[in-house]
Amino acid sequence: MIGRIAGAALRGLLVALLVATPSLLLPGSITDASEMIALLAILAGALTFAEYNTEFPSFIEFRDAPPLNRLRFFCLLAMFLVLTTITRHTTDPSGLTAFLTGLGGLIGHLTDFPYSPVRLAILMLPTEAGVQTVDAVRIAAGVSYVIAMLTVIAFLISVRVMGWPTSSGAFNVWVNLPLFDPTTGGDVVHRLQRDGRINMIVGFLAPFFVPALIKLVSDNFEPLSMEDPKTRIWLLSAWAFLPASMMMRGLAMSRIAELIEEKRRRVYASAEAMQTA
Repeated sequence: MIGRIAGAALRGLLVALLVATPSLLLPGSITDASEMIALLAILAGALTFAEYNTEFPSFIEFRDAPPLNRLRFFCLLAMFLVLTTITRHTTDPSGLTAFLTGLGGLIGHLTDFPYSPVRLAILMLPTEAGVQTVDAVRIAAGVSYVIAMLTVIAFLISVRVMGWPTSSGAFNVWVNLPLFDPTTGGDVVHRLQRDGRINMIVGFLAPFFVPALIKLVSDNFEPLSMEDPKTRIWLLSAWAFLPASMMMRGLAMSRIAELIEEKRRRVYASAEAMQTA
């Protein structure tokens, strides 16, 4: 009981700090946006604590199937830390900020080629955007996208090489997929395979079509300014993180479908062996 409360409190605190990271590390005055981020951090921490403090799951998937959610957490944390450190180079330069800025610039230029997600993210900027804003978006988009893809690759290795999720014990579908109802919608394996494919396809395509969609609607709605560092960090981190999270969810659901299918085959084979005996 005490261990569960302590673990839930630690997770809630870490999530709250994660949400507040850009505001804490970047200089600036207290504004309405900062107050909103603080409120969001408290809310995210409280929801995380409430979810992990109960035995009955509500909305967080794969909470007892590490390292999926841990990879998601460290993916977003890495994006925030790297992008805020790069942003601080203009106001508080140091050896670390110079190194990450140079590395980010290299990554940005390597990933900025025709029809790449980074190029599309740059093209969604208004035509009057300054050179500094374009360079900042290129670096942020490139770094975020590379971190997201590395996280997906890390989870793929965990699935195919480390044997996730059975490597960490038995997998409970009810606890780890609280929003999935196995009693409705047809065969469970087919539904998991279908949902897995949909998540992977949408996650792969989202970094491409989201900038195009923003560009299409920007004529009727005023887009958020990428000149503000905090806005830029949040938007481009979400642009890279959410699709990567969907791809990992798709990989996870496909893997669970494989496990259920393997278990069915073993049960059928055992039943046939007993009948023949």
